[in-house]
Amino acid sequence: MRTHTIIDSPVGALTLVATDGVLDGLYMRDHARMPDPATFGERAPTGFERAEEQLAEYFAGTRTAFTLDTAPRGTAFQRRVWDLVAAIPYGRTRSYAQLAEALGGGDHSVTRAVGTANGRNPLCVIVPCHRVVGSDGSLTGYAGGLARKRYLLDLEAPAEVRLF
Repeated sequence: MRTHTIIDSPVGALTLVATDGVLDGLYMRDHARMPDPATFGERAPTGFERAEEQLAEYFAGTRTAFTLDTAPRGTAFQRRVWDLVAAIPYGRTRSYAQLAEALGGGDHSVTRAVGTANGRNPLCVIVPCHRVVGSDGSLTGYAGGLARKRYLLDLEAPAEVRLF
């Protein structure tokens, strides 16, 4: 059964979605490429406590990694990209090209495919797609908007954004 809840955060309302109690979606308000909310199931007052607690700790600066059961829905390639993104350490960034190279292909088409997969990440913040930047360190594309991406990077590295 699919359920959802909506919580407040410093980056605005977050919608958490779970299937049979396993988190498979976390979307920001005005999230680009967000699925139709009608597919999120009924709004549930319970069942998201661990995710809510860990997100609150993250935004308070006391949590650097999430320990939640998740099941993001995507193609095999997308899941490989999301696994690489999930492995980017707190306070660090990687470029799209670096992720493409890690997948065994550094050419432009693979880099573009990595960007597309990253843009379809259904678990923003938890799978930290905000940590993926342009090769020159520039902030590029973020489904939650570049202002939120900057906020999350600043939260993780308040003095400076540590690249690569």
